[in-house]
Amino acid sequence: MKTKIVILLLACWAGHVQAQTKLSQKKMLKLADESLRFSARQYKHMMKTAPDSLLPRSTNPDGTLNASNFSAWTAGFYPGSCWYLYEFTKDPAFKQEAEKRQALLLPGQFRTGTHDMGFLYYCSFGNGLRLEGTPAYKDVLMNASRALITRYKPTIHAIRSWDHKGWHCPVIIDNMMNLEMLMWASRNSGDPVFSKIAVEHANTTLKNHFRPDYSSYHVVDYDTITGNVIAKKTHQGANDTSAWSRGQAWGLYGYTMMYRETKDARYLEQARHIADYMLNHKNMPADLVPYYDYDGPEIPNAVRDASAAAVMASGLLELSRYVDKAESKRYWNAGADALISLSSPAYRAKEGENNNFILMHSTGSLPGNFEIDKPLSYADYYYLEALLRYKQWARK
Repeated sequence: MKTKIVILLLACWAGHVQAQTKLSQKKMLKLADESLRFSARQYKHMMKTAPDSLLPRSTNPDGTLNASNFSAWTAGFYPGSCWYLYEFTKDPAFKQEAEKRQALLLPGQFRTGTHDMGFLYYCSFGNGLRLEGTPAYKDVLMNASRALITRYKPTIHAIRSWDHKGWHCPVIIDNMMNLEMLMWASRNSGDPVFSKIAVEHANTTLKNHFRPDYSSYHVVDYDTITGNVIAKKTHQGANDTSAWSRGQAWGLYGYTMMYRETKDARYLEQARHIADYMLNHKNMPADLVPYYDYDGPEIPNAVRDASAAAVMASGLLELSRYVDKAESKRYWNAGADALISLSSPAYRAKEGENNNFILMHSTGSLPGNFEIDKPLSYADYYYLEALLRYKQWARK
């Protein structure tokens, strides 16, 4: 009974948000500043409580902090968030924390057993390089990029995602997010092989991952000899034919980024279609914080995924910069509205609570019974990125 009451209250709050004309730019900028200041205070608590040798990830089932070593795919997000908070506050404590935590990633910069090298190194060292220009960070990023392209499969024209048993050559929609580092690597090395692989991967994903309605499969499994598609599946969504919400957000963000990097109109068109699919979906909640899957059979009682909303918000804000005026306003406002929701008490933690993560109510993997309705480090990362993007682009 208590759960139903909470859901009804959230629904009423969500409907209220949608009924607004939203916040004026002035009020939205004020909210962004307040949210970033809160986030800085919250992460100051995190800095004091997280074990020195580990990287915060989530909350364990027993309520304690879940932190990992460099091998977890999430390991780069906490130092990346510290870089974002340093960018906002100019407080050297965040710079020092980012440097301290990303140093834990150094043993993994040559790893060839994971496709998550962009998440791990571009979100951490990449932001450090952008803000500080430290030459050694370039070396780490180049090492990570070289390691990543060893996973490229010429017969498939894509980067292998997993080495899990039971799959032949799986490629997941998440992998679009790791292409930004490869585009950076070509620009900074003069070697076109990195961008060539990134473009081929994006093209193969464009061809095989999307349905006619522009929703995305999570996993496409390929034959390594012929390059043919063997199966289209899910690993984290409701079922093989459903639209896992964070996967849709990865696609939106990834193709928007690839348009920025290449100016290929096909990528912009795809990003627009993905955005429209999400924003027009009958199961998109009024507060623009998606259920874990747009086709989840538990809807309207399905768990939410604040991480999907954060990635979507950041992607929508960038997409708004590349389209015509009418579309720009729609995407910009939707991105801002998602941030308004995430910044509300419904999703943003109280200071000192939530194991000192910023956002509540994310979902790692419902089918895997893992990180359900928990804070997630990457939800915080993309939330901070979206807030900073709003502030940077609002008056332009």
